[in-house]
Amino acid sequence: MAEALLEVNDLKVAYGGIQAVKGVTFAVRAGELVCLIGANGAGKTTTLKAITGVQPVGAGEIRFKGRSIKGQGPWELVKQGLVMVPEGRGVFARMTITENLQMGAFTREDNEIEADIDKVFGIFPRLKERRHQLAGTMSGGEQQMLAMGRGLMARPKVLLLDEPSMGLAPIMVDKIFEVVSDIHQRGTTILLVEQNASRALQLATRGYVMDSGEVTMTGEPKALLSDPKVRAAYLGE
Repeated sequence: MAEALLEVNDLKVAYGGIQAVKGVTFAVRAGELVCLIGANGAGKTTTLKAITGVQPVGAGEIRFKGRSIKGQGPWELVKQGLVMVPEGRGVFARMTITENLQMGAFTREDNEIEADIDKVFGIFPRLKERRHQLAGTMSGGEQQMLAMGRGLMARPKVLLLDEPSMGLAPIMVDKIFEVVSDIHQRGTTILLVEQNASRALQLATRGYVMDSGEVTMTGEPKALLSDPKVRAAYLGE
């Protein structure tokens, strides 16, 4: 069994007096695509923000590549290979596609950045066609592609994707999930947070279900997809 690249143990996060994450525990092993599903407000995004140093941790432990990373800043974690593509995309609107990708490599000092931009263009041909276009003039789906490509430019050991399909047209949702699968098949370990439970579980190696700040279920994707509670709560059945 592959080693756990990312381990979260009894994680607790609060906003003021509100406990948003209440003792979450899970792991992501090398080569996996693990999905974290749940309704809006379940604590999924807060969990990702805590892992990546954006949100302070109240209690618990977070380990990356066998070492504690609690309290480290996002920029430090990116250098180590823990990279998040945030909900809402967050592209640099007044910069071109190419400049956005270059920003994804801001922590790197090697001479292979241009080669990696070409690799990203291989995954996202639409970005290559519009490489000189300002990011703010692109559609939501195109900006999502750019945000994912920018994340890949940091050469992640684990790529955290927060709601990549949110707010997109159905045809673009299909494309985004195809790309997530492609990135995983190319060897990137992924932690996927997604409200579209059915699509996420179809891609995943393993799944965790969050509800009200807690992990309430975990298992193989097929088992979760066939579970009556999951189907009723998250698949609209």
